[in-house]
Amino acid sequence: MKKNNEENIAYKVSNTSIFLNIILSIGKFLAGFFGYSKAMISDAMHSLSDVFSTIIVIIGIKISSKESDESHPYGHEKFECIAAIILSFMLLATGLAIGGSAIKVIATKSYVDSKMPSITPLVFAIISIILKEAMYWYTRHYAKKIDSTALMADAWHHRSDALSSIGSFIGILGSRLGYKILDSVACIVISLLVIKAAIEIFIDAINKVVDKSCDEETVNKIRKTILSNNDVKNIDNLKTRVSGNKIFVDVEIAVEKNMSLEDAHDIAEDIHNRVETKYKSVKHCMVHVNPE
Repeated sequence: MKKNNEENIAYKVSNTSIFLNIILSIGKFLAGFFGYSKAMISDAMHSLSDVFSTIIVIIGIKISSKESDESHPYGHEKFECIAAIILSFMLLATGLAIGGSAIKVIATKSYVDSKMPSITPLVFAIISIILKEAMYWYTRHYAKKIDSTALMADAWHHRSDALSSIGSFIGILGSRLGYKILDSVACIVISLLVIKAAIEIFIDAINKVVDKSCDEETVNKIRKTILSNNDVKNIDNLKTRVSGNKIFVDVEIAVEKNMSLEDAHDIAEDIHNRVETKYKSVKHCMVHVNPE
């Protein structure tokens, strides 16, 4: 039931994102084309890439939401990370394409003979900044709520689009003031922001694919929860690993050496239940009991 609810939330956010980005892409392209602004056209390309990236996010979440099976006994959560990695490469390709085109314009000085941008792309830049920043917070809220890596990557995609629109606004305004080169400079700024977002998303996804341990704060919280059982004399070993958007915990606890097997089992089961109940991201807690 919980997985279905998380899936429904992800689909709702993703469908909203796709609809908004299609409208923005068309609006930005028309404003850039008829308003003589390459920066706005580059911004439209960025928004269009958001549409395809969100589709990838939906596919990743759909697969990662599958229940464990014989072939994947630990679940399918890492498929969401794979979606995030694909998304990062799409962002990187978009950033390089935008930057390469702008550098060519500056190198050939073709901006000199270009027409001055009209007020229309300037207005669209402001609209884009407001809408994309709102979509960042909207998507981020639900990404944190369901602890979704791919959805959080999509949120940052919205933020990078908002930042690129700020670059567009500055470039278009500068060009209208007589500094035509600034329209192309804005394109380069946009490309760098997109590339930066791509690298950050890629690193985060890779860390979760290679079973990186949890951050120190989370580990300490789990340790404190385990020690809250008074029968636990010591924690001999505690390991955590992040797999997709889930956490796996392996812990060795020390108990009174003359304790019965039944009592030791009850303590282990209590630790298992405490950790999995308190930390919703923990998919499984394995407890091994050692004599003190």
